[in-house]
Amino acid sequence: MLNNLPDVGGIAVAVLSKAGTTLGMRHVLFALLLAAVVSFAATPLVKSLSVKIGAMDVPKDGRRMHDHPIPRMGGLAIFFGFMVAVLMLVPMDTPRQGMLLGAVVIVVLGVLDDKFALKAGPKFVVQIIAALITVLAGNRIDVLSNPNFFSDNPYWSLGVLSIPFTVIWIVAVTNAVNLIDGLDGLACGVSTISASSMLIIALIVTETDVAVIMAALAGACIGFLPYNFNPAKIFMGDTGATFLGFIMAVMSVQGMFKMAGIISFVVPFLVLGLPIFDVSFAVIRRVSHGQNPMKPDRGHVHHRLIDMGFSQKQAVGVLYVVSAILGLSAVVLTASSALRAMVFLVAMCIAGAIAWHVFLSHENHLKQQQQQREQEQSSGEGKEDAHHG
Repeated sequence: MLNNLPDVGGIAVAVLSKAGTTLGMRHVLFALLLAAVVSFAATPLVKSLSVKIGAMDVPKDGRRMHDHPIPRMGGLAIFFGFMVAVLMLVPMDTPRQGMLLGAVVIVVLGVLDDKFALKAGPKFVVQIIAALITVLAGNRIDVLSNPNFFSDNPYWSLGVLSIPFTVIWIVAVTNAVNLIDGLDGLACGVSTISASSMLIIALIVTETDVAVIMAALAGACIGFLPYNFNPAKIFMGDTGATFLGFIMAVMSVQGMFKMAGIISFVVPFLVLGLPIFDVSFAVIRRVSHGQNPMKPDRGHVHHRLIDMGFSQKQAVGVLYVVSAILGLSAVVLTASSALRAMVFLVAMCIAGAIAWHVFLSHENHLKQQQQQREQEQSSGEGKEDAHHG
């Protein structure tokens, strides 16, 4: 059994030995630091701009966790940090130019939505246009690994279906990340974890340019997070959430879907597992109740954690751990074997379940103690009233 556990040291060696030249590693580290500094420095300026033009998130319904207006165009700072690092350090070819052009369309749409609260239909159309720009520039999923181990054909060639399939993937992930942006620091933190996982995977498979791009994305998120942690001083809004989802979706097309074997099918779904699960569950839930699948509600995973009694910080922490487990499983699968990744994922799930049980037991114990104290206090007051009577 021990032989099946992931060799952490071996994974570290694989990352370091396959990371490419020292110059490539310097580019990765410099991209992360540069994007973080630019994003951190730009956020106060973006906050002032949001207040000036009235791009504010006003709590109007039960879905929102804050109780006062907060600027919500902070994604511009993430965008600036990312773009500065990528344009300085990554050689531009047609697919990457298409990705950046599509990202600009997504960010412009996000800014308009944060200011004017656009309807879902027009936003969806523009997202498809942005995805088409990127796909027609060469970012396509042409071949998928066949998940059927017993099939004689190890790959599925998508042919003409590659364009609509890739557009659906990009638009779905773009909206999935946007949908989990419901608590302070949640979408930005989860995106940081996912981007970091993709960065490590890119290093393992010697895709240095992809690693630099993901380092820039992770760094831009890290620079914004100090302003976005609870209590948040600024939200990244649709500007940031859709931009992060768009870039990660496109980079998974450029990198992970092009890896060999079953890895190319499983890894993207592990790295982006939390937002994919949440959006899938939301669509199924709404359709089963006869609702529009695009209609907002208060049934997302983070809302359910809040309703269970978790604070915002606790709920965000739980989802960070879930995202990290999925990301680590993707890294182990890439650097090792499917069996080891499976054992690692199962072990982490068991550990998480035990921790969850212990936490809930502790919370229930505290609630029982609190109820007992209230009963004793109430009983004491009743006796005192009877005595005075």
